[in-house]
Amino acid sequence: MAEAVFHPPRRKRRVFESYESPFPVGAGAKDFRMCQAEIINNNVVVRNPEDIEQLYNKGYFGKGILSRSRPVYSISDPSLVAKWQGANVNMPIIASKKYQYHVQWAKSILREQGFDDCSVTRILENYTKPLELPFLQEHGAEQTDNSCNRMGPNTENTELPRQSSTYTGNVVALSPEDQDEGCKEACLEGNPESDPVAVWGSQEQERGDLKEGAEGPCQKHGFPGHCGCKAKGSAQQGPCEMIKSKECAPEYVLVQEEEEDGLCPEDGSAHAQGHVVKKEKLVCRRNPFRIFEYLQLSLEEAFFLVYALGCLSIYYGEEPLTIVKLWEFFSEVKPNFKTTYMAYHYFRSRGWVPKVGLKYGTDLLLYRKGPAFYHASYSVIAELVDDNFEGSLRRPLSWKSLSGLNRTTVNASKELMLCYLIRPSDMSEKEMSTPECMKRIKVQELIVTRWVSSRERSEQDEL
Repeated sequence: MAEAVFHPPRRKRRVFESYESPFPVGAGAKDFRMCQAEIINNNVVVRNPEDIEQLYNKGYFGKGILSRSRPVYSISDPSLVAKWQGANVNMPIIASKKYQYHVQWAKSILREQGFDDCSVTRILENYTKPLELPFLQEHGAEQTDNSCNRMGPNTENTELPRQSSTYTGNVVALSPEDQDEGCKEACLEGNPESDPVAVWGSQEQERGDLKEGAEGPCQKHGFPGHCGCKAKGSAQQGPCEMIKSKECAPEYVLVQEEEEDGLCPEDGSAHAQGHVVKKEKLVCRRNPFRIFEYLQLSLEEAFFLVYALGCLSIYYGEEPLTIVKLWEFFSEVKPNFKTTYMAYHYFRSRGWVPKVGLKYGTDLLLYRKGPAFYHASYSVIAELVDDNFEGSLRRPLSWKSLSGLNRTTVNASKELMLCYLIRPSDMSEKEMSTPECMKRIKVQELIVTRWVSSRERSEQDEL
């Protein structure tokens, strides 16, 4: 057997972020922080924005459910933000067509709750009506208007009017009267058991569970909804309650809308040539269907954070799960979890950043430093065998399938690695029921490369 040759990882051409140190080990470290996750539909999900930033920045754990990798999803349209950059607003800007999609999604949820079309229309009209925004003129006088107007034959090259050039607030604050009115409208004429404006923000949602109590709209375990009311609670709230209260708060967006086309009265040439002028404006409205960006951890990543680093607590319902219960639960959800986690733990301990290798037909992908800096160097297949390298292989590879998998890996500028986890012959299933069994596991790595006869002949000729 030839000795494997280590090839340096291929660095990405464009890197837009800086490298942060990985997680500190031990609760006595200076920057130690205990994060919190939940098990929802057999998936481990982190919802706290601070925990999401901590977990991803210091080790690239997890993946955003709405993003390609880093959780950076935003409802705001970047092209519209650049278009209206003179307004200096600190609110999401979306197109009218996209906002109508959110309205239609809210209508479908209301119909599933049993509301008739008349009630659905009335609820959404009251909830999404335009709100007034304060603006400052250039000379300092304050003006109240419900939109920022923009006029011109070419909307991309026009400028904002002077009297609405600067937005003075970040979030529109409702008065107590408006809050009470919004609560009555959203609760459908005093029905406290319905939550008509439900906001669900993940791919693991269950659409049948949409009703919450008026006293605690955030008390249910799952993804939240809101009805515009203030939840009754004690002054001292835990982290979970604080997260859910933020999710239940209304989201305000600026919607770019167009008025009816007309002629510009100030431009005589427009009258002469008959050019049609489009008038666009930004209208502040409440978003009836909120979409949240969460961090989804693989089972291996979640268990490593709990078992190896001790910086994550995973809740199932209201109770945090112990390490042994997590080991048993993950093994039931994923039958080959023990094998893949041992490989994950081994490579993480050696400084690699393992990620799920499903898109390349393998168990893991190994990155140096992180996916933001380097392409994956290895595609790993993990197998659990005994001392004689025998056992019930999860993926028995024939020469044909192995050659095809190797060709796919090489075409993606990676190398195929077989990771054999060797367990002693005298290890019982009872010992495998706890993660302490890893202390007796040995690891053997095998890199599969394609033999090229012409290359070997040229090397012999050089000798």
